[in-house]
Amino acid sequence: MNYINLAFRAARAAGEIQLKYFNSEFKIETKSTAFDLVTVADLESEAAIIEIIKSEFPDHNFLAEEKKYPETDSDYTWIIDPLDGTNNFACKLPIFCSSIALAYKSDLVLGVIYDPTRDELFYAEKGKGAFLNGKAINVSGQKTLKNSLLITGFYYDRGQDMKDTLANIETFFEAGILGVRRLGSAALDLCFVACGRASGFWEFRLSPWDYAAGKLILEEAGGFLTDKRGLPVDFYQPSYIVASNGLIQDDILKKLR
Repeated sequence: MNYINLAFRAARAAGEIQLKYFNSEFKIETKSTAFDLVTVADLESEAAIIEIIKSEFPDHNFLAEEKKYPETDSDYTWIIDPLDGTNNFACKLPIFCSSIALAYKSDLVLGVIYDPTRDELFYAEKGKGAFLNGKAINVSGQKTLKNSLLITGFYYDRGQDMKDTLANIETFFEAGILGVRRLGSAALDLCFVACGRASGFWEFRLSPWDYAAGKLILEEAGGFLTDKRGLPVDFYQPSYIVASNGLIQDDILKKLR
């Protein structure tokens, strides 16, 4: 079985579900906080992705956002965010996607992220480069923070992490950057750095399903991703993510310390 084609099929199935609900009325609930939403599209998208993958690999492990799955003895783990950008989706803002990564033991071997509203399919396999709708992508060549466009995200908690992020934004503007965007989908944010639409991205406390696929896509496009200390991240664990084209990674890290 070709893993990447299976992931394509699962991501597109999730996209069809999302578009079905996007322009209709649907139930919205909250999870950890009043700002952490979940919709029927999240749940149905995850069920569809899991069903498609399990039909070929019933013994594989699954680490997904909406439901906990029994662990198996397999060395393969699928890391899934069925609908990244749920708050955007719930508000009818068309910036959301599905994100699917496959890990073999401690290595990410593929990442697929699908934006159904623009029909943009980002993907990468380890050692084979990164692609958008079949065309190779690369990070930007921006060498300095000055005139760089950065992206950030805000965690659902409205406490110190929010205050720190707002302080970071002020620090970056003082450095003369072109601008900061907050788009609401970390998976797409990483893809946008991977294809050169932005030069860097940072966000507090991302879960594995938020960034695993984007991490591989970014790195295969020539980018770099670390934690706030500049150290490698364990993509099985939540982490503070700092990502860039690689050329401005140290400059971003210095501003965040």
